[in-house]
Amino acid sequence: MRFLRELFAGRWPWLYLAATALALLIQLNPAWRDALLYDRHALAQGEWWRLWSGHFVHFGWPHFVADAGLLFILGWLLDARHRLFGAIALVAMPLFISAILYRFDPEMIRYGGLSALNLGLLIYYALQGWQRNWADWFWPAVLVIYVGEVIYEIVKGGRGGGMIAFDDPAIKVATSAHLASAVYALAAWGVVWAVRRYRSKIAAAAEG
Repeated sequence: MRFLRELFAGRWPWLYLAATALALLIQLNPAWRDALLYDRHALAQGEWWRLWSGHFVHFGWPHFVADAGLLFILGWLLDARHRLFGAIALVAMPLFISAILYRFDPEMIRYGGLSALNLGLLIYYALQGWQRNWADWFWPAVLVIYVGEVIYEIVKGGRGGGMIAFDDPAIKVATSAHLASAVYALAAWGVVWAVRRYRSKIAAAAEG
């Protein structure tokens, strides 16, 4: 399968391995959760580290395994083809998502988990894969699955965790966070596409 070939084509993604280890360390120390979780009231008091650290907090082991496992796989894929984007996104995308939540979703009091970050990384990787071959059906199918998942969340109203059971019944799927990650991925892909086109025009002009 193409996915497995690309997965094992690159080197070890040490940055993403460190991020996964951080999420594991937090999961192994439940007492840290309240100090690191995205919490709107705490952010209003100046605890800005939560904008980033909250994404590495999970509500139970099933939540952690699903999110951290996918993060590592995506990190491996990105490190092989889009290393710079992957490194920047690991820092910048959680901050962007949290800022969007804080500005536009005042009802989101608490947030945790890597699912939104994962989806943003997946969208970017899928768009780049599709751009390499517009006739390829695989990457459009990935994007359609993502869009369907977001629509399902909206229709469902964000209640519950789908196939993943949270250890806190008050937690619901954060659809707004997933939409924010999609905006980040689309914007990043657009910028990279524009830069490539500009460089191609410069190269063509130099050759002419």
